[in-house]
Order: sequence, then C-alpha cells, then structure tokens
Amino acid sequence: MFVENERRTELLCFLVVTAAASHGLTSEWRVDHVVESCRLWLRRNAVKMPWLERVNLGQLALRLARRDLFKAKVVIRQAHVQALFTGEMALNLSSTMVQRVLAICADAIAQRQ
Repeated sequence: MFVENERRTELLCFLVVTAAASHGLTSEWRVDHVVESCRLWLRRNAVKMPWLERVNLGQLALRLARRDLFKAKVVIRQAHVQALFTGEMALNLSSTMVQRVLAICADAIAQRQ
C-alpha cells in the first residue's frame, strides 16, 4: 500500500501540531494522543497506511515536536491551540504557524527518501 508524500506530509504535520498542542495544554508528551490523532486523520481522510509506517510517522512526529520545532523557534502555547485547527479539528492551513510546521514536515519526509 503506497501513500504519496503529500498525504504523508499532511498526516505528519497533523501529528506534530496535535502533539505540540497537547504538550502546550498538558506539559506532557503523550504518545496516546499521537496514536489517536493518527487514527482520526486516517479515518477522516479515507487513507489506509500500514501499521509500521504509522508507528514510524508517530515517532518522527514526536521528535519533530520535541526538538525540531524548538530549533526552528516554533513554540506552540496554550493560547495558540485554537487557531491551529478548524472547527472540524482539521489543520487551519491559513495559520502561519501551521504553514511553518508543514514546511518542517515536508523537509523531514524528503530527507527520509
């Protein structure tokens, strides 16, 4: 089963933003939030992905949220969380913060190739 890089990047961005937002709200890095966010995104977007690829993307998402966002000076605080998502809990692509995270995720996916 092949998922194109654009969809993989969208999923990774969603996972990074939700992990960072969850951390902003709870001060914890919650793996269970990443797993549930992945399931939600896949179901909502009618995408199927092998379990190992989901695990790898989840691990990459946590690494990016913990280290790479900090290096890129992207800090997601509690006050930012609502602006990152639409009312349907999809990414708000008009948010400059989401756009910056999307670029970081696109670079990370490109480096994996």
